[in-house]
Amino acid sequence: MAIAKAERLMNLALCLLGTRRPLSKRELRESIEAYLEAGSDDSFNRMFERDKDDLRELGLVIETVENLDGEVGYLARRDSNRLPPITLDAEEAAALGLAAKVWQQARLAGAASGALQKLRAAGLPEDVDPYEAHGALEPRIPVHEAAFEPLMLACRDRRPVVFDYRKATAARPEQRHVEPWALECWRGHWYLAGWDRDRGAERVFRLSRITGKVRSRSGRFTAEIPDVVTVRETVASWAGENADRSALIRLRTDAGYPLRAKATAVRELGDGWDELEIPYGHGLDAWLVEFGPDVVVLEPAELRADVVDRLRAVAKG
Repeated sequence: MAIAKAERLMNLALCLLGTRRPLSKRELRESIEAYLEAGSDDSFNRMFERDKDDLRELGLVIETVENLDGEVGYLARRDSNRLPPITLDAEEAAALGLAAKVWQQARLAGAASGALQKLRAAGLPEDVDPYEAHGALEPRIPVHEAAFEPLMLACRDRRPVVFDYRKATAARPEQRHVEPWALECWRGHWYLAGWDRDRGAERVFRLSRITGKVRSRSGRFTAEIPDVVTVRETVASWAGENADRSALIRLRTDAGYPLRAKATAVRELGDGWDELEIPYGHGLDAWLVEFGPDVVVLEPAELRADVVDRLRAVAKG
C-alpha cells in the first residue's frame, strides 16, 4: 500500500506540475488510474484531499483557482516550485538549527525535524549539531491556540480563511473573512496580520480571541501582500509596541511586572500602590485590561475611558 500511495502522489504531482491551466477534481480523477479505481465520489474526495495535503507538506506549492463559473481547479506552477542550489556556511547552518530548536516543544516539531533532514541532504555542514544539548541558549515559543496550525498553513499556501473573532470590547464574536499574511509572536501572544475583506483594510488579530474553527476558502488573494518588514511593523503597532506619548497609571505593589519593565518612571505611593509612567501606543488599553483590578489609569482621559469600556464589555460576558 505504501508503494501504491507513493505512486499516486507522484502521478498527482506530475499532473499538477505539467499543466498550464488549473485542473478540476474531475479532470484529475480521469487522469490518474488510482483515482479511477476509487469506489465512490466520497472515497475519491477523501483520497484526493489527503494526497493534496501530503504534497503540500512535502513542499509542493499547490494553487487553488476558481474560474468564472465557480469551478475550483488546481495547479503547481514550476516557477513557484523551483529552488536554487542551497549553500550554507557553519554560521548560517547554526542559525537554522537554532530556529528549528525553537519549535521542539510546539506542534511544528515534526516539520522542523523534517526540514533539517532536507537541509542535510542539500549540504548542511555535518559538523553542525542543531540539537546539541550544551548550547547556552534554550529557546522556546509556546503555541497553545488551536487556530495557530490552520492559520500557519493558510499563510504558507496563500489561502483565504474565515473565523469567528471576539474583540476585547465586544460581548459576542463576529465572523471575519481574512487573507492571512503572517503570524507574529509579541510578549508571549500570537497575532495574525492580514487583509480583512469585510472592512477592506489591513487588520491584526490576536489568536487567543479566535473562537471555533478556522475554515479555509478557495480563490486567490485580492489585496497585495506587503513585505515582511511592513507586516512586522503593523503587528508591533497593533500589539502596542510603538508608542508616541506617555500614560500615567497606578499599579499594585508586587504586581504587573511586565508593565514595570516598560516603565520610564516609578514612584511609590504607599498603601500597596505605585505610580508608573509608561509608553502609550496603539493597543495599550487592551494590554492594561489583562491586569484587571491591579491597574488604575490616571491619564490621559481617553485611555482611561477605553480601558473602562473594555472592562465593562468583559463584565457583560
